[in-house]
Amino acid sequence: MLWKKGRRSDNVEDVRDQGTSGGGRMRIGGGKGLSLMAVVLIVGFGLLTGQDPLQMLDQLSGEFTGQSSPQVTQQAGRAPAANDEQADFVRAVLGDTEDTWRQIFQQAGRTYKDPTLVLFRGQVNSACGFATAASGPFYCPADQKVYLDMSFFQEMAQRFKAAGDFAQAYVIAHEVGHHVQTLLGVSSKMQMARQQGKRMEGDGGLLVRQELQADCLAGVWANHAQKRLDWLEPGDIDEALNAANAIGDDRLQQQSQGRVVPDSFTHGTSAQRVKWFKTGFAQGNINQCDTFSAARL
Repeated sequence: MLWKKGRRSDNVEDVRDQGTSGGGRMRIGGGKGLSLMAVVLIVGFGLLTGQDPLQMLDQLSGEFTGQSSPQVTQQAGRAPAANDEQADFVRAVLGDTEDTWRQIFQQAGRTYKDPTLVLFRGQVNSACGFATAASGPFYCPADQKVYLDMSFFQEMAQRFKAAGDFAQAYVIAHEVGHHVQTLLGVSSKMQMARQQGKRMEGDGGLLVRQELQADCLAGVWANHAQKRLDWLEPGDIDEALNAANAIGDDRLQQQSQGRVVPDSFTHGTSAQRVKWFKTGFAQGNINQCDTFSAARL
C-alpha cells in the first residue's frame, strides 16, 4: 500500500504519554458493541470462573448505546510527533477517509463532519467510559471519536496472522464506518431498538448487522480511495480480506473456547465480514450496504 500518497489528517490526538493515567475496571467503550479482543477475553474469563459467557456478553454489550459516563474526565491530546511514522500512517488513512466521505456526503446533499482519532496506550477515558487496550479499537458516538491503541496492529499480525498496512487501514476504515452510521442516524436507531427490547445480539441480530454494515462502508472507502490515489499494491485487498476473516465471531470463539456460539455473535462470521467488505469495495456504492434489510447476511 502506497499510503504516503494520502493527505494527512489534522484530526488525530495523541494521548499515549497519558496511557498509565486513570483507573477502574475495564469497560468496553464505543458505539459498535463488544470489540474484537473483548469477545475473546470475556468468553475466556467466563469459562475460567464458571460464569455464563453469554450472560456476561449480554450485560457488557449494553455499553453500545454510547451514553456518557459522568465519572469520565476527558484527556487533552496533542498532535503526534512529526517523526512518528506509525502515527503518520494513521493520519494518512484517516485523511483519505475524510476526503472520501466528504465527497460522498456532498453528492448526497449532506455535510460530513470529520471524526477525531485518539491514539492511546494501555488505557483511555472516553465519553463512553473507561477502556483498556484489550478492548481493541472502538468508536464512541457520544464524542464522535475513534480510539486506537496501535499495539492492536501487532496483535493482529502475531495472534491473528493478519499483517499488512492495508489490513490496518481496514480496521481504521471500519471504525470510521461507525462514525458514518452515527451521522446517518443508524446509531440512534440502534439505541432506540435496544430500549424497545428488540433482538440485538446473536447471528442475524442488529449488532451483527451494524458491524457488517461498517465492514461494507470500509469497502466503499477502499473503492473510492483506490480510484483517487491508485495506492493499492498486489496483495493489499487480500490483506484486508484476511483481517476480516481472522476476526469473525465464529473464528474467534473457536480459537478461544473450542466451539461456536451463534447466540452470542456481535460482529458476524468470518465469511460474512469478508462478503460485506467485498460488497462495498466492488461498486463503492453506499446503497449496497443495507445490511439491515438483507434477508441473508
